[in-house]
Amino acid sequence: MDMRAPRRWTGAVFIGVSLDGYVARPDGDLDWLTTPSPRGHVAAAPTTPALVWETFFPTVDAVVMGRATYETVLGFDEWAFEGKTVVVLSTTLRTDDPRVAVATSVEQARRLLDRNGAGRVYVDGGRTIQSFLTAGLVDELTVSIAPVLIGHGKRLFGDLDRDVLLTLRGTHATPEDGLVRVTYTVSTA
Repeated sequence: MDMRAPRRWTGAVFIGVSLDGYVARPDGDLDWLTTPSPRGHVAAAPTTPALVWETFFPTVDAVVMGRATYETVLGFDEWAFEGKTVVVLSTTLRTDDPRVAVATSVEQARRLLDRNGAGRVYVDGGRTIQSFLTAGLVDELTVSIAPVLIGHGKRLFGDLDRDVLLTLRGTHATPEDGLVRVTYTVSTA
């Protein structure tokens, strides 16, 4: 299957990252993002803001995540993906969870999304994002950059076999958490 062949769904990333490029500590901990220590941040008034979770998430009808992200969200108080198609990308996961379908490859995940009639797909998890970017299946990236350097952990972006050109769509900073949010469209040329 040609991964760059036309498809009906849009792949969209919405993720938080430390200023030094990590999505999680080595053990998967996200405390630096989910419970930041309060500080007096300043925000600029943007003319074109980036996407925020409250407006982004309702626009997706499907989610693709890796096994580590799946195991993290299983620990949340409630299942956040009710009513959405959820695909977990893993070669080792065995589950009878009726809320998810397991795909062993990006190609199989794409086929599942195509078969389920996905329209807008939320791609989550560092390695899953890297795999979908490499396969040309990400059309939009929103990255929320946290005002912290954690020094080591799981990187958002790994090695790529080519440049991925991005076009800025919006940006803003929020004073309550100091996050700088940036939304890009992935260029096709």
